[in-house]
Amino acid sequence: MQYQGVLKKMQSEIGNPIQYYLVFENDFLNMNQVLDKKLQIDFIKYQCLNCGLDKPIYRQGFCKSCFYEIPSAGDWIMRPELSTAHLDQEDRDLAYEKRAQLQPHIVYLANSSNVKVGVTRKSQVPTRWIDQGAHEAIEIVEVPNRYLAGITEVALKEHVGDKTNWRKMVTNDVDDENLVEWRSKLLPYIPEQVLPYYIENNKETELNFPVLQYPKKIKSLNLRKTSSFEGVLKGIKGQYLLFEDGTVFNIRGNEGYYINLGIR
Repeated sequence: MQYQGVLKKMQSEIGNPIQYYLVFENDFLNMNQVLDKKLQIDFIKYQCLNCGLDKPIYRQGFCKSCFYEIPSAGDWIMRPELSTAHLDQEDRDLAYEKRAQLQPHIVYLANSSNVKVGVTRKSQVPTRWIDQGAHEAIEIVEVPNRYLAGITEVALKEHVGDKTNWRKMVTNDVDDENLVEWRSKLLPYIPEQVLPYYIENNKETELNFPVLQYPKKIKSLNLRKTSSFEGVLKGIKGQYLLFEDGTVFNIRGNEGYYINLGIR
């Protein structure tokens, strides 16, 4: 089987285990169905996810000029506390920013390599947790806009991590944590204006990833440096493909790369 197209983050569907789909322009592939099969990945060209041109990818699947111009790559994406749509203030495109920022957001705890705090749109639960490779997660607050979520994250990351150690995540070097207890422990640090949105009675969500074998020693596949790779797929966790020889391939980190994918 042969597939060809530009890489975008895998779509996922909650299940036991989680189902993953690699979606191309005119086709899609259920990645769970190719576990234990040999995959060949060949880099053909770049294709910016915004302008579609064959220009080197800078960040988030965009070429450098698009990354610094389009509203979907504004600083408030990575730093939600910089959101200003609730003040009617524009960053790059106020109409876009209102649509994205003025909707319910969740501040959560997730455990993928360690307990971390994060922010996502409510509509992205549990997709965001799946993308991070978290095997357990819980909501802390649900707020009406991105700014309130952002200032909550800033306050809480003084007391809990806000980054995932991807190496520990892909090797499954993680411990179970009681996220309900963690949530209660962090309650005193939630900003006063956010306290009315605190979620008190929900349970943590557990996630099961389709992995037959975790790598012990890992090496990261970078298509910019290695344009062709072949290996047996042994698992999928987060946005990573895990191969039998210890190679791991971050689909999200290679968005905007146009590839040929062979399966046998």
